[in-house]
Amino acid sequence: MEYYLWIKAFHIMSIISWMAMLFYLPRLFVYHAEHRSNAGFVEVVKIQEHKLYYFIGVPAFWASVISGGIMIWLNPAMFKSGMWLHIKLTAALLLILYHFSLRYFLKQFAQDTCQKSGKFFRIYNEVPTILMIIIVIMAVVKPI
Repeated sequence: MEYYLWIKAFHIMSIISWMAMLFYLPRLFVYHAEHRSNAGFVEVVKIQEHKLYYFIGVPAFWASVISGGIMIWLNPAMFKSGMWLHIKLTAALLLILYHFSLRYFLKQFAQDTCQKSGKFFRIYNEVPTILMIIIVIMAVVKPI
């Protein structure tokens, strides 16, 4: 347990990096969807989307999942401290599914087959915010 707080600090840093990608990539999708006819812009935004997902999002995702798993492995008694951890992990699982949905849209945009609108991605961009609010409240306040 002597390294637990270091792992927790790393987990928080990883989550911040991962959330940056989860917040910004759908915003790039908004711009991409709304400027499909501008070939020069589309080529630049495709590069940005790819780099953001694969060079920031994927490593931060794995760092978050692995460090979170280690924290649970080191302190399994957290499961007995109330339903907060179960709700937090459920929201985290939904965030993971959201992460992979972004990869789906990323591939569609890369192949110029995505038909979703900028409005869709503006709304879709709110999903990680809602899940983050639930996760933070469960982890910090532990109301349940």
